[in-house]
Amino acid sequence: MIAEETCGVGATEHQPMGTLADATSQRWDDLVAVMGTRGDPPRCWCQWFRHQRPGFYATSADQRRAALQEQVGAPVPPGVLLYDDAGVPSGWCAVAPRAEYPRLTSYPVAAASADEDGVWAVTCFVVRVGARRQGSAEDLLDGAVDLARRHGARTVEAYPLDTTVRAASSAELFHGPLSVFLRAGFREVGVRASPARPVVRLAL
Repeated sequence: MIAEETCGVGATEHQPMGTLADATSQRWDDLVAVMGTRGDPPRCWCQWFRHQRPGFYATSADQRRAALQEQVGAPVPPGVLLYDDAGVPSGWCAVAPRAEYPRLTSYPVAAASADEDGVWAVTCFVVRVGARRQGSAEDLLDGAVDLARRHGARTVEAYPLDTTVRAASSAELFHGPLSVFLRAGFREVGVRASPARPVVRLAL
């Protein structure tokens, strides 16, 4: 889960701001730089959805970091990185087959849809301080969808926050705002578990 001080994916008019790249082992140091040293990112290391709640809290931050490092070394990258015009790593978005996120099976929001063959899930955005509110989320989402498509996804799913219903808390910003997904062509599916928490999907 991503804290407000590190993750800022507020909806703005989209203007591409950099270069996207798959998060591979060769780019591990760049991913570490995006995670930073403060807030939730360097404690979670994007492992929240890869465990059920008890399993997550049974691991240390160092173990979660090691798990993400192992994941970026896999044949299919676990997400994408965004670099600004100067080549500085500025953002990260996690995406993987929905089945790789066990937490979604008990996550109330995700109950609005079911796992199916070919469904991938976007679960996390991290944007470095100084790169927020510049279209980073849109760029990262484009990259995540492209990664999923290249590896056989049929549908990409996400669990954003509808900020027209409720302002984002620091603990919810990592989901991204609904408006970003709608502009990218995602459509809401199922019945909302709560007024501000839709499930959205994009058919590829």
